[in-house]
Amino acid sequence: MEKIKENRMLLIGCGILKKEIKLIIEKNKWPLDTLFLDSALHIDFKKLSGKLTSALEKHHGKNIIVFYGCCHPLMEQILEKEHTFRTRGQNCVDILLGYEFFSEELAKGAFFLLEDWALRWDHVVTKTFGNNEKILKDIFQGDRKYLLCVRTPCSGSFEVMAEQAGKKVGLPIKWTDSGLEHLESVLTEAVAKKMKELECKTQE
Repeated sequence: MEKIKENRMLLIGCGILKKEIKLIIEKNKWPLDTLFLDSALHIDFKKLSGKLTSALEKHHGKNIIVFYGCCHPLMEQILEKEHTFRTRGQNCVDILLGYEFFSEELAKGAFFLLEDWALRWDHVVTKTFGNNEKILKDIFQGDRKYLLCVRTPCSGSFEVMAEQAGKKVGLPIKWTDSGLEHLESVLTEAVAKKMKELECKTQE
């Protein structure tokens, strides 16, 4: 459990890019603590809502930034209730890759696979869709044409797990390398917005 310090900003959000986010925070020396939630919560709206709401309520009164996209149909209402905001972007992949590249690959039929999900593919996918390979292939091949595996400067080796994931859903895999520039830009914008809020409060 990460220690949350007093009088610092707190980022609560999806853990799928936690290594990348921690690196950026350290680089910029932001007074920002982190609390990451399981990235597999995306597959269960009820659990995502429950875990995020619980985390926000537990740290009520803190200077919170939320790292999520439009990952829940009631995301904005959840955040409004706790008087906070989320990072700009449709989802974590959009925030990492940038909207233009993300949209292009999505239109081509990509299913984006980051390291965190690749390493836990069986757990995440089986828990959601069951273990019937025919059903899995029907689901993924319905509107997706390939798995686009995304490496970042923080990624370890997950080639074997990515290959296995591709075989199980019957899709070829492709690779792309992503820098952290767009992710850093989005985080910088969110931190600046929160700092401006805090500055306004001190002047009241």
